[in-house]
Amino acid sequence: MLSILGFLTIIVFTYLVMTKKMIAFTAIIFVPIVFALIGGFGPQLGEMMGEGVVTVADTAVLLLFAILYFGIMMDAGLFDPLSNAILRVAKGDPVKIAMGTAVLALTVALDGDGTTTYMIVCSAMLPVYRRLGMNPLILATLSIMALGIVAGSTPWGGSATRAISILGLNASDYFIPMLPVIAGGSLFTLFIAYVLGKGERKRLGQEVIDQYKSEMALTTAAPAEKSNMKLVWFNFFLTLTLMGVLIADVVELYLLFIVGFAIALVVNYPNLDDQKKVIKEHASNAIPVVSLVLGAGIFTGILQGTAMVDHMAGDIVNVIPESFGDFYTLIVAAICLPLSFFMSNDAFFFGALPVFAEAGTAYGVEPIDVARASVIGQTIHLIGPTSAPLWVLIELIRTDLGKLQRYTLPWILLSAIVMVAVAVLTGAIAL
Repeated sequence: MLSILGFLTIIVFTYLVMTKKMIAFTAIIFVPIVFALIGGFGPQLGEMMGEGVVTVADTAVLLLFAILYFGIMMDAGLFDPLSNAILRVAKGDPVKIAMGTAVLALTVALDGDGTTTYMIVCSAMLPVYRRLGMNPLILATLSIMALGIVAGSTPWGGSATRAISILGLNASDYFIPMLPVIAGGSLFTLFIAYVLGKGERKRLGQEVIDQYKSEMALTTAAPAEKSNMKLVWFNFFLTLTLMGVLIADVVELYLLFIVGFAIALVVNYPNLDDQKKVIKEHASNAIPVVSLVLGAGIFTGILQGTAMVDHMAGDIVNVIPESFGDFYTLIVAAICLPLSFFMSNDAFFFGALPVFAEAGTAYGVEPIDVARASVIGQTIHLIGPTSAPLWVLIELIRTDLGKLQRYTLPWILLSAIVMVAVAVLTGAIAL
């Protein structure tokens, strides 16, 4: 009975989110409450929900201040010098332009937001692609790969945030072993950029490239300066310091970003009215995500408190042959590819992941390994129809969904395979 109620909870939640009958925040709260009441758990609901919220509190705080911090960095033009330098160094060479696109996307993706990443990369690089005649789908491919590798794997990015919150994991424990995986995926993205750029260099021919170089030499217009550009070096070293302390793992991530945000706010905006304005402006980006994480705490608290997850996991274990148990994390990573393509992040992580994690305990697999495997397999989600930022990218480069998917799918699948291989070799996901 509990297993049936659990699967119905996930199915109904997924249906409501996928069909846009309800937003994820309301569905993730109401659906488990309804099925818990049907199961007769009304008197215990308050305690279950409270325990669930406590497990995600650290993640919610981390996410809030990470979004606020990177919002200030974007406003201050932290990444503008990198963008301008890429254009100067590339000098019309498609290989350098493609690799510069990858470097810019990998850097900007640190803020964890897909729409921001696509808009910054396209605003900086798309005019060059169009003038030179390069295929804008190369820009799209590299941006999507970078976003999946960096933003998808960092604790303040969409996928990892959901996995950490729904399973009640420690952000640092999750993230540190993922650094080699992120590095491996980033290097592979640069390699793909080289391959695609070399193909464009051959297609366009030297004459077109030389003509563009001549036009660049005649251009004297300087890039527009942002009001806080004078502080770019301070912001750079502050961000570098935060990343160093993060890697050293000497303080909780949410505390690190609280302090980092406070420093960035005071230095970049000494005026009190400006500080209030900035917080209000970027809070609109942070609050929906943070509220969703807290809602996820209620969802997982009910599913675990009622033991629905335990019974569902038992059914899954019975389906998977015992001989496959040693490869459970690889099975999860493989399953995530098709599931995440069609499902929204909310539906997948809040619905399917808790079941996978609980089932893994039967094979001695830790939930944190299942979380990392699920995030790596999520790369393909970024070209699925439920990825909201994808529609922004499609509009920016003036293409259609089918054309973009056909071009990017092989490279994204290769990227996922490489990241899984690196994760296994480095122990980020255990077999």
